Amino acid sequence: MRVVSDRASLRDASLPGDVAVVMTMGALHEGHATLIRQARAEARSVLLTIFVNPLQFGPNEDFDRYPRTMEADLEVARAEGVDLVFAPTREVMYPQGEPAVRVDPGPLGNVLEGASRPGFFHGVLTVVNKLFQLTRPDRAYFGEKDYQQLTLIRAMARDFDLPIEVRGVPTVREADGLALSSRNRYLAPAEREAALVLHRALAATAAAGSVEAGLAEFAAVPEVKLDYLVLTDPMLGPAPAHGPARALTAAWVGGTRLIDNLGAEL
Repeated sequence: MRVVSDRASLRDASLPGDVAVVMTMGALHEGHATLIRQARAEARSVLLTIFVNPLQFGPNEDFDRYPRTMEADLEVARAEGVDLVFAPTREVMYPQGEPAVRVDPGPLGNVLEGASRPGFFHGVLTVVNKLFQLTRPDRAYFGEKDYQQLTLIRAMARDFDLPIEVRGVPTVREADGLALSSRNRYLAPAEREAALVLHRALAATAAAGSVEAGLAEFAAVPEVKLDYLVLTDPMLGPAPAHGPARALTAAWVGGTRLIDNLGAEL
């Protein structure tokens, strides 16, 4: 496994064709490992990117304390059979400073996560687009836990005619239902227990076909501060009367903001 951090070395790496990329901000866990395994099973070459993207953090968010565990991340990558790791610095990704031109996510980027974190998806799509241009993969793998992000990346690839197939991989959970997240390590034991309400609320919403059932779950755990709980169609439009749907939620557990989602059949 090669590890490179500059553009010239990335260009010179010359991976064999049929390349899959997994893009991360590091602090790898089993969810990331699952993405790598899926890519490894379906592609000839697997490239992993590790970059904590400052463009997607607001002024009062956790950029400075976001976990950076490069050595442990490289061990995970090596164990899962990654061929090449691209771990650029901020200066390599943004050599002229923060870019003046950014990808506009459109109306879907201004709701849910976009409403709670203004500018978030401008930052996400801008860095993903830059990494697509730098790595030139055939396929890219993203987790369904970040469902709105996955939906917008698919839309960007389609609307910009990018020759990349964007694959979604189901959310990986702990045995008790908590979705794996790099931010889970912020949770104290009591907070982690309280965080289980996110999955319970989603399951109740999906089963009832209504957010009222999920809101009742949140009401029973007052120490968790709900941001949103919605039921939509799979493309994040209005919920259908019948057929496939998606329940999505975000909430604050102590000082940690968590998101989760679940598919439903109405």
